[in-house]
Amino acid sequence: MFIVGLGTATPPQRYTQSQCWDALQAGDQLQRLDRRARAILQKVLLGDNGIRTRFLALDSLTEVFESTPDILHQRFARHAPVLAAQAAERALQHAGAAPEQMDAVIISTCTGYLCPGLTSYVAERLGLRPDVVALDLVGQGCGAALPNMRTAEALLTAKRCRRVLSVCVEVCSAAFYLDNDPGVLISGCLFGDGAAAAVLSDTPHSHGRRIEWKACASVTDPLERDTLRFEQRNGMLRNILTAPVPQLAARHAEGVLDQVLNERNIPRSRISAWIWHAGGRDVLAALQERLGLAATDLNWSSKVLSEFGNLSSPFVYFVLQAALTENAPGGWWWLSSFGAGFSCHGALLEVA
Repeated sequence: MFIVGLGTATPPQRYTQSQCWDALQAGDQLQRLDRRARAILQKVLLGDNGIRTRFLALDSLTEVFESTPDILHQRFARHAPVLAAQAAERALQHAGAAPEQMDAVIISTCTGYLCPGLTSYVAERLGLRPDVVALDLVGQGCGAALPNMRTAEALLTAKRCRRVLSVCVEVCSAAFYLDNDPGVLISGCLFGDGAAAAVLSDTPHSHGRRIEWKACASVTDPLERDTLRFEQRNGMLRNILTAPVPQLAARHAEGVLDQVLNERNIPRSRISAWIWHAGGRDVLAALQERLGLAATDLNWSSKVLSEFGNLSSPFVYFVLQAALTENAPGGWWWLSSFGAGFSCHGALLEVA
């Protein structure tokens, strides 16, 4: 399988972390929170957490104070199809492919629910063929990009398709609201909105860099399910975040990496570019320590985190695009995502 096109999209509104704090101070809801909650918000928004700005599907930051189940659902329903279609259009353009050439479209999300799913809306917006294989994948959290691409790989390997459009879209602000729960508060300070797409093909691109998906592996640890997940409470998604997540992510990421590299007899030193999902600054620090990486090995993930925040499932596409834009050296690249489940995924890419 070859990655022949990439595209990303964000809402037009971009906010700094200090702007978010200023908006909270200007509103009256901050005073309704307890002292600990206010301290958490101030520390995360104004501290050095690796994030400078985020793109949010909010016309004004005051919309965070008007969150009800209906408002949050409407935010997802309004913005998710648009962002997904924009990213997909850009991936098609990058690939030099027409919508009618796509044999399948696979869309992953965890921040909202539509029936029919997002594939219906994106297929309509793009003008995909009526017989396109349309698959909606939900519930995989931040790690969803690689299961999405593995599904595409199965379709291509089975020769059911020749070209697949892979899309991840998250409107994380559709789960933003304020209460005294630390997971809710920290999520509101870390996550951003966006979408990303890849055109996957059974043949390489006729121009540009050759990106071949060579091998992959995954692990799911249900015993750690409650360390990182969404739950429903009062009709709204509530993000469960716990302290063990950075170390848990690093441990599983190392296991998946070693499995793939050992099967191919490739030492870690041969990896020329690392494409990591970044759950946050602490996750990147745990990865660096566990794997003995240099700070420069995390550059692209750190830059995407700083500019966009944690985008959840689209994040690794943004990092891959950044590495390609900055002309990272060819050779073996490692692509890895992790999230709810607890799950972790990795793929070995050969880039020329």
